[in-house]
Amino acid sequence: MRVSILAVGRSKAGPERLLTDEYRNRFDALGRGMGFAALDIAEIDAKGAGREAESVRLLERLPRSHTLIALDERGKTMNSDAFSALLTTARDEGAPGIAFAIGGADGHSDAVRNRAGKLISFGKMTWPHMLVRAMLTEQLYRALAIAANHPYHRGG
Repeated sequence: MRVSILAVGRSKAGPERLLTDEYRNRFDALGRGMGFAALDIAEIDAKGAGREAESVRLLERLPRSHTLIALDERGKTMNSDAFSALLTTARDEGAPGIAFAIGGADGHSDAVRNRAGKLISFGKMTWPHMLVRAMLTEQLYRALAIAANHPYHRGG
């Protein structure tokens, strides 16, 4: 199964990018034997665009067969075990892919929220978008670690 992150904005060199790359590499290595393709991160250019234009560009990058999950402040919070179940259930049911959408500074438009099969939140606090990428890639790796009974995740 393919897993993608569609993220508004371009990452720059720095600690957030290093973390994102580290967990992306871990996801790829562990996921290979679990039926997951390499994690794809598509960056959506946001220069001079407003929320509506960002959303159009984001939805244009969404593979048609993928389930869209939007990270949104109105979304449901979930623990790591539930997130792992979300990912592995989609794989086990034969879903071709899941795409996680990270919006720009003004969040997602109604078009993205309405297209999404699910809205999830990393809590009520506001997080920098580049840090959200790192957090999401870490949780994707953790989801595989939980499913593989890997010692990285010690349960909660």
